Amino acid sequence: MAPLKSLEREYPIVDSNFQQFCASHGIFSVEDFLIQDLYVLAALAEQHSTSERLKEGITQVLSIIDCQHQPWLNGLELLEDAEQNKHILSSGCERIDMLLQGGFRQGHLTELVGPSSSCKTQVCLQSASTVARIGGVLFLDTGNSFSPKRIAQFLISDPAGKEVENNSFNMRLLVAFVVVHFIFSWVIYQGMEELTSLRACNGFFLHFFCHQTGDRVQLLIVDSISSLITPILGGSGSHGRALIISAGSLLKKLAHEHNLAVLVTNHMVSGEGGTHKPALGESWKSIPHVRLELSREHGSNICNMCIVRHPCMVMLLPIADTEVE
Repeated sequence: MAPLKSLEREYPIVDSNFQQFCASHGIFSVEDFLIQDLYVLAALAEQHSTSERLKEGITQVLSIIDCQHQPWLNGLELLEDAEQNKHILSSGCERIDMLLQGGFRQGHLTELVGPSSSCKTQVCLQSASTVARIGGVLFLDTGNSFSPKRIAQFLISDPAGKEVENNSFNMRLLVAFVVVHFIFSWVIYQGMEELTSLRACNGFFLHFFCHQTGDRVQLLIVDSISSLITPILGGSGSHGRALIISAGSLLKKLAHEHNLAVLVTNHMVSGEGGTHKPALGESWKSIPHVRLELSREHGSNICNMCIVRHPCMVMLLPIADTEVE
């Protein structure tokens, strides 16, 4: 979803007059309608000379929201989709793949949560280099954490850690499959528009690398999702929750519709009693399909990963863990 102004070209009813009416009531985007009392909004529209057109605009925006909803699916349809279209992508780390029974699943939004220096970005970079061997990777970098040299180092070795022939041309071709977008000051609505351009990005790979096995984006990485959303949560609590839910819904929609594995990182913040907890709070907690918590052993380079939630491995919780080297 997007700012109302961006809808004007496709929906003329959402014109400057309608946008001005909405702005006067604190509505600047499609998401803002999710926290509005629509009966009150319609009553306010009645007070204007262009009330009919305003109410028509309200109906149009509601229709846009309705189109974003996932269609009803039965269990058999979901099972067939999972078996035919949703594959498992290796993380490039044998121990992580063993823990997750193969790696990151397409169609799932997977969250890596942990404190600083717990290997969250390391896992993202290694996963990106591994998936680049078979398809495209879109990497949204919000904290200047992307390292092309690190990607290249991972590509020099195969997933088992053995050094392979250093073919410079092939390595550079694989690096080109990782498209990076640096976002240092991201207005969330603009960022969500970047995500919705994923279809065009798939076309980019198909056009330029159709002779390769990886002809489409298979992995989307956001490092980190909390850095994008946290700065704008200082206002209305309900508004912040709506933004979190909207961003999470868009990521899950992309994962399902484009058969992507979506990998996001989330940092830790101080909680009650000196403990630490994941950022973005309760509103975000239930959104990811998979939550993996990372930690680093004190005075060691060994990082641990444990499964907090995974819909395909419920019986393993909460004792499953592994080490990330």
